[in-house]
Amino acid sequence: MKQSEINFKVTLDENNLPEKIDWSATEGKESSSSKAVMIALWDAKENNTLRIDLWTKDMMVDEMKQFYHQCLLSMADTFDRATGETEAAKEMRGFAQHFGEKMELIAKKQP
Repeated sequence: MKQSEINFKVTLDENNLPEKIDWSATEGKESSSSKAVMIALWDAKENNTLRIDLWTKDMMVDEMKQFYHQCLLSMADTFDRATGETEAAKEMRGFAQHFGEKMELIAKKQP
């Protein structure tokens, strides 16, 4: 059976705040840097989601807004593919649209 690995290396400052986030994957040729990462794991035993959210000190607020907007859209797409709950995914995309407008990332949709 084939196995793959995704590795994260987080460099912390003296206050244990992330300064740098590097990641690599088995299929990748070299490591890459990122300013933020969100990892969600399903704990089937506890019926609970475990989360790791990290971002570097140099990630700007506008970048964080865009990151969250794109994550919301990605979650809607994944939810749709994984469950076939197209209407619920459409509602999630609607919220992402609203969020994007509120954060001034996208133009307001005309009624």
